[in-house]
Amino acid sequence: MPQTKAPAPAPHTEAAPRTRLRWWTELPLIALVYACYSAGRLLVRGDVASAVDHGLALLRFEQTLHLNAEHPLNRLFTREPWLGVPADFWYASLHYVVTPAILVWLFRARSRLYRAARTWLMTSTFIGLIGFTLLPTCPPRLLSPEYGFVDTMAHYSSYGWWGGEASAPRGMGAMTNQYAAMPSLHVGWALWCGVMLWRHGGTRWAKAAGVAYPLLTAIVVMGTANHYLLDAVAGVAVMAVGLILAPYVTRAADRVRTLLAARVPALAPAAAGSGSAIVSGGCQTSAGERIPRQRETRFGSGAEPGASSQDTGDGAPAAAR
Repeated sequence: MPQTKAPAPAPHTEAAPRTRLRWWTELPLIALVYACYSAGRLLVRGDVASAVDHGLALLRFEQTLHLNAEHPLNRLFTREPWLGVPADFWYASLHYVVTPAILVWLFRARSRLYRAARTWLMTSTFIGLIGFTLLPTCPPRLLSPEYGFVDTMAHYSSYGWWGGEASAPRGMGAMTNQYAAMPSLHVGWALWCGVMLWRHGGTRWAKAAGVAYPLLTAIVVMGTANHYLLDAVAGVAVMAVGLILAPYVTRAADRVRTLLAARVPALAPAAAGSGSAIVSGGCQTSAGERIPRQRETRFGSGAEPGASSQDTGDGAPAAAR
């Protein structure tokens, strides 16, 4: 009987090696970015008179457009403690909890999406810091009482850990920049969280939370008199610009990593298949080595053309086993 010729193996194209992200490198990176963000808010306080002028200019512009979402919400939150107190807790804490939780979830459960999502968030945050620098803005709650706003954080300060100056803990109000209001990154970060939940949450509850969280955050920041409507709109715009720039930032980071790897070989990722171990059936062997008593198949990776599928690796018939 003529022997069948083994088909030629399909050409194998190796994917470009990628550096695997590790939590012990990601955590310091995120901490560094947030430290820079916080330090920038503190250092760039701006002139108080200019900040008040900018706030009044936003208010006048909204009046020209017949927009006035802030006053009705602020009066409602001031009149109804069952709304105002939770809103203050929402404003003071959730962006410190939900945003990191979404990052951790993406890192653990959606690792292929994590890097792009993280880069988008960081890029937008730095753009927001530029906004704080160039346009220090007095929030509605710090305007003169004649403009009709009540600082709900001060109004309900006895219910929470914050004091009368800001959402910072009592006695630490001087350590925050109360004029870093334009754009609203509370809204921007909430929008980022909402997009992640909507696109990758996988359940109806996650999608519902993805819609509700940014919308409720926008209501909260206006109802507590911490932001104007235009601050919230600017927060959305900042996230849109960050989304556009994120791929360019990623490519720039890859080029920097490549240059560093050329100078420091230890930083270069190992190429796939270059002397790497082969994992099979829970056992680890070197390239070309078979596990003892491993059974060969006709056209498997260790078989020779013409070898019988009933033979084992040491030549003994399978029936004798």
